[in-house]
Amino acid sequence: MSTKRDYYEILAIKKNASLDEIRKAYREAALKNHPDRVPHEQKKEAEERFKEISEAYAVLSDSNKRALYDQYGHSGIDQKYAYEDIFKGADFSSVFDGMSDFGLGGGLFEEIFSDLGFDIFGGRSRGRRSGARRGHDLQVATQITLKESSTGVEKTIVLPRYDICSVCSGTGAKPGSKKINCPQCRGSGRIVTSSGFFQMAQTCPRCRGEGQMIQALCPQCRGEGRVKSTHKIKVKIPAGVDTGSQLRVRGEGEAGTGGKGDLYVVIEVKPDPNFQRQDNDLLTEIDISLTRAILGAEVDVPTLNGHVKMKVPAGTQSGRVFRLKEKGIPDVHSRATGDELVRVNVQIPKNLTSQQRGLIEEFARLSGEEPQKESLTDKIRKTFR
Repeated sequence: MSTKRDYYEILAIKKNASLDEIRKAYREAALKNHPDRVPHEQKKEAEERFKEISEAYAVLSDSNKRALYDQYGHSGIDQKYAYEDIFKGADFSSVFDGMSDFGLGGGLFEEIFSDLGFDIFGGRSRGRRSGARRGHDLQVATQITLKESSTGVEKTIVLPRYDICSVCSGTGAKPGSKKINCPQCRGSGRIVTSSGFFQMAQTCPRCRGEGQMIQALCPQCRGEGRVKSTHKIKVKIPAGVDTGSQLRVRGEGEAGTGGKGDLYVVIEVKPDPNFQRQDNDLLTEIDISLTRAILGAEVDVPTLNGHVKMKVPAGTQSGRVFRLKEKGIPDVHSRATGDELVRVNVQIPKNLTSQQRGLIEEFARLSGEEPQKESLTDKIRKTFR
């Protein structure tokens, strides 16, 4: 028997490589050297490389076998793990059963073959033959106002989608005609290929795994089984939704032979000039005069349901926030309702008459402050204003 190459060298990894690094190296090497991915004249050589790569992975991915190999080399590995013993003269079903001992059963090995577009024959094989398929889900966006998000609203959505063809009822065949077995796969839906020591199957490219073909196409859908049409769908949007909320409307997606998909409606709430939403609370601002802030007053405050009166106590400072209970947005998951938060901005007058200024100066003196005298420049500016 010829001298075996070092397993670490075969996978092009270091001796302290982690399990993830070993798996990654094996995956790349196996995909690169698979016999069905090389020209015909290179298949024999590729088969040998593929067996060598898989044997290296089987040993190095198992901590016990790897420890024996690191200590004793190839002589430390029991003969039952020799790749040749597993593959000699066996069809792929027995090969696959032997993989469990070899450390290759399922998992990464099956994943690699899936990437190559193959199904593995044997007890664990999975057929690719297609059956009835559910239609695709659809997604559409719709805009609502902040007011509508607080009360809920019903929207009519215009939706183009595919529906089952009414002429052929989704078969794609001309009424009265029949389907025939695919001449390439003979009705199996799969094409079997042999590659040296195992067999694999691919989905039939001609019938796409159906196993049957349409003899005469439906004149309306041209064999598609579906036709595109436009629908008007009424969607009830509950109170409390916000931008990014998504509603699922069952059975309003595209049609398939196995049923219709669903429609997902994504909500976008338009910005409001008067309010800013924060969770279920609303933030707004109002301006009040200096005298109202000092003396107190009752002011009008906008809400989503019209104006309400709010008391502003005497001595209110600019920036103070008042809370109006349950004037916000209802919670979409419960009966609770948010509040409206009202920020008060006190407006300082910019242009005072001489009488107003005199009164303010008198107020300053009564408060123990010395008012600033008006400069000559300010007096001249006021005169010619």
